[in-house]
Amino acid sequence: YWYDGEELGELPLDFDVIWDGDFAIDKPPGFKALLYKCSAQRSSCGLCLKSDPRYECGWCVPERRCLLRPHCPASRQNWVPPGRRGARCTHPRITQVLPLTGPKEGGTRVTVWGENLGLHFYEVGVRVAGVRCSSLPAEYISAERLVCELEPSLLPDPPPGPVELCVGDCSADYRTQSDTPFTFVTPSFFGVDPERGPTSGGTKISLLGNHLDAGSNVTVAIRGAPCRLIRRSAEEIVCLSPPSALGPGPANLSLRIDRANISTNGTVSFRYSPDPVVTAVEPAWSIANGSTSLTVSGTHLLTIQEPRVRAAYGGIETINSCQVLNDSIMLCKAPGIIPREQALPLGGAHPDEFGFLLDDVAATRTLNRSAFTYYPDPTFETFGPSGILEIKPGSHVVLKGRNLIPAVSGSTRLNYTVLIGGEPCTLTVSETQLLCDSPSQTGEQPVMILVGGLSFSPGTLHIYPEAALPLPALVGLGAGGSLLLGAIIGVLVAYKRKTRDADRTLKRLQLQMDNLESRVALECKEAFAELQTDINELTNNMDGVKIPFLDYRTYARRVLFPGVDDHPALQETSTPPSTEKGLRLFGQLLHTRPFLLTFIHTLEGQRGFSMRDRGAVASLTMVALQGRLDYATGVLKQLLADLIEKNLQNRAHPKLLLRRTESVAEKMLTNWFTFLLHRFLKECAGEPLFMLFCAIKQQMEKGPIDAITGEARYSLSEDKLIRQQIDYKTLTLLCTPPEPPGGPAVPVKVLNCDSVTQVKEKLLDAVYRGVPYSQRPRAEDMELEWCQGAGGRTILQDEDATSKIEGDWKRLNTLGHYQVTDGSTVALVPRQASGYNIAGSFTFTHSLSRYESLLRTSSSPESLRSRAPILTPDQDSGTRLWHLVKNHEHLGDPKEGERGSKMVSEIYLTRLLATKGTLQKFVDDLFETVFSTAHRASALPLPIKYMFDFLDEQAERRQIGDPDVRHTWKSNCLPLRFWVNVIKNPQFVFDIHKSSITDACLSVVAQTFMDSCSTSEHRLGKDSPSTKLLYAKDIPVYKGWVERYYRDITKMASISDQDMDAYLVEQSRQHAGEFNTLGALGELYSYVGRYRDEILTALERDAACRKHKLRLKLEQVTTLVSGTS
Repeated sequence: YWYDGEELGELPLDFDVIWDGDFAIDKPPGFKALLYKCSAQRSSCGLCLKSDPRYECGWCVPERRCLLRPHCPASRQNWVPPGRRGARCTHPRITQVLPLTGPKEGGTRVTVWGENLGLHFYEVGVRVAGVRCSSLPAEYISAERLVCELEPSLLPDPPPGPVELCVGDCSADYRTQSDTPFTFVTPSFFGVDPERGPTSGGTKISLLGNHLDAGSNVTVAIRGAPCRLIRRSAEEIVCLSPPSALGPGPANLSLRIDRANISTNGTVSFRYSPDPVVTAVEPAWSIANGSTSLTVSGTHLLTIQEPRVRAAYGGIETINSCQVLNDSIMLCKAPGIIPREQALPLGGAHPDEFGFLLDDVAATRTLNRSAFTYYPDPTFETFGPSGILEIKPGSHVVLKGRNLIPAVSGSTRLNYTVLIGGEPCTLTVSETQLLCDSPSQTGEQPVMILVGGLSFSPGTLHIYPEAALPLPALVGLGAGGSLLLGAIIGVLVAYKRKTRDADRTLKRLQLQMDNLESRVALECKEAFAELQTDINELTNNMDGVKIPFLDYRTYARRVLFPGVDDHPALQETSTPPSTEKGLRLFGQLLHTRPFLLTFIHTLEGQRGFSMRDRGAVASLTMVALQGRLDYATGVLKQLLADLIEKNLQNRAHPKLLLRRTESVAEKMLTNWFTFLLHRFLKECAGEPLFMLFCAIKQQMEKGPIDAITGEARYSLSEDKLIRQQIDYKTLTLLCTPPEPPGGPAVPVKVLNCDSVTQVKEKLLDAVYRGVPYSQRPRAEDMELEWCQGAGGRTILQDEDATSKIEGDWKRLNTLGHYQVTDGSTVALVPRQASGYNIAGSFTFTHSLSRYESLLRTSSSPESLRSRAPILTPDQDSGTRLWHLVKNHEHLGDPKEGERGSKMVSEIYLTRLLATKGTLQKFVDDLFETVFSTAHRASALPLPIKYMFDFLDEQAERRQIGDPDVRHTWKSNCLPLRFWVNVIKNPQFVFDIHKSSITDACLSVVAQTFMDSCSTSEHRLGKDSPSTKLLYAKDIPVYKGWVERYYRDITKMASISDQDMDAYLVEQSRQHAGEFNTLGALGELYSYVGRYRDEILTALERDAACRKHKLRLKLEQVTTLVSGTS
């Protein structure tokens, strides 16, 4: 007999004996024949000899296979039979050791995986880095796995070393050692974040330190109670705090890793605070769908990291998020409920439970005294069967519905928004309808109603123009025309009189031109003077600034998954055992090159596989292969070679290669450089990039910046340049820092035209100079107090009762508004410490949040290079905010008087030149560092030389001799795919905050960087963008640097594949465990679910995949993963 496949060592089959062609002889019930194959799944001697003795499988030494004795061609001495006393397998091999670090005090349980690791645990001896390691019989898996517990090291500073293993004796044939050394480390921790939490526990605490991933067992205790471990890495341990039996107060932290007790000598501690208490919820109602705003009052709310509100109804629990404003106020979105009946009664219904999830605080989980009520969701009628409502211009729009005003007492009502063609309209709400003011648009406009997380689309509004005039109206127009003719005759009579006024008007215009010329001359003179003095000031101000580099994990996360903080590849997740087994098998498939290449090519061939999917697959693949960067590099090279071949076959221009992210390979290339250039950023290129960022920020803040539009006096971007004359003075304030109490005052330079929030930002920058942005207070969490002597203190706010209102415009308060003088003393105090009552604080917070939303709008990535945000009238007060410049241009009501105070746009372009000259040194330093093969004692990173040589090799193989094509490939490969991204987004590398004006200036620098890498000539004229004119003289110089850089790299000695592989293995080792590989595999597997049939078909068609039976293995993965559902 025979059966196909090496995956099944045993195969039970139904067995029948047929007599005379069609008669089956009787057999016992359930009788089966067991077929077996010695070589299947027994690839090593140890696996062979531990097989079931009844199979009589033995190890054939010459064939190096598990065979029956008759199938082994060698003599009996070269066939190791099963069950022979003292039988041993030669050439043991270690494939994996975990962990690779541990404390010298011992106690670490080291797990060794491999082949031929003995048949009995007592015959195997292990030493780890020269230290004895005692085997644990209960953990031993014959021939495959050994677990031993490390003894303490007798040396004070033991050196790293391999794991050495002997089977029976330590002769050459029975001895092996690991390729990767085991290292003794000294774990330490120096900080805890946050430093306080509720007495009931449940706070997610991060212990910060070094070598915290060492060893096999870790215990964190607070006041002796264990802190439940969530995850740990080399620099962080995250656990959930236990409840405190002793109540509030300071609590000692203890950390034990294996037998090592790690102490901080009392320098690090955690404080238990009183549990938060919820005292009121306003309003005490919502609609069934939830998502309406709730204001929650209470105490000690700031101790909670991730507060949530919950409701249970009909056995179903729903949860929504909250945001803590201060220690006594929290804003939440009401959770929705799922009614048991068709709809809730009009009078409302109470949930079974209503409360808040505040860590592990049980008292707030269910508020028994709460009379929270849910009312039916509002509903709306459609615009008839056709879904179209026709109206005339000027007519109101009536939207009919039900349950529009819940039957609740008090003044709080649902907040409706009606969008007609995407623009909101003014509303009047009644119980059965919404009345929308006449829209200004014409034609067909979609109508959308938004309320409490619900959206309704009643249909389309057709606003048609007035019909043609009737005959009587036409007759009237004819009569009017006759009268008009008479009027024209009268105008001609008056013409002579008007010509006299023309002379006077001409003289007035001449006077205005003279004034304009004077102002132009003054602007140019000021710009020239600033250029001479600003460079030295900037250089002096930035001396000694510490660079706040992000850790490797955060840096990689921001580049690979921008804007995502909770990606499954970044956090530990619980996975059912069957699913985990399937995903690990899927990970082994990804480490099979034919499978991975076929997988990626098949996905790229699907029409529904979007650009976003390509980027996601590339990032997830690099995360999944992070532990084998040598293998990932080989796959990347093959994908790039395939991409080049496809590009040439499609007869696309070779220069377009790697220009856009249209393939998985292009995004993988970006991620590859991201992983491998992190050290170069920290040691070399990061410093000039950070200095450029600081220089731009400080230069922008020297002059006025409009807090609403984001425009500034100093800018590299014409779109972000204030084009009005702003009078301002520089003030020096003495700031009392919030901590430590009684600390010395810090002198800070501000402008009298700065808004209060801008002043707070500058004060925080000065007080927390050198502190990472994420570790310092936010401006919105602090109050600004003006100390006026004799105990007098004034709280300064952006908006208050003293704000100036002109018509429907309200101006933000500035230091000049409050008449703050030079040398004044101010203080930053936490917001909850101010003397305002809760009601007052809430009113101010509401106003501030509205102002902050405008700031966020103006600084969002989508609007950085667009026009300033449109400010609509406030729905509550009917006013529009402004700071330095009224944004008439976007509001459709320009005033001639305002135009008279503006100057011609080109006049202010001298500001661009002055700013550019000030920042020139920092731009040059960055470009010179990036485009140098040896700079600041740092050699050229190996990955750059290796990848550039690969591109040259591909060009030669395809007989591409045009040097411009090779230049363009290299520019698209590294500068445009990696450096431009880093220059435009320094927050990927540093712990900083990037404002909209800083982002606009960095975009100009990045565009100049891109132009410098281009081989085409830029023909400039008077209509060219100012960003290109600004650096027109510098770009040829930068182009020379780029060409020299590429030329020098080409001349350098080539890097062998062996040296590169060694470098990549070391990189993988240094950053092992930074990502949740299982989470990344789960996300990648979702694409198998989407395109399962196509992938299986491709695996079946590919010869290499058929040879390795990869289709069958993927089906096994699918079976394991789906087995949990």
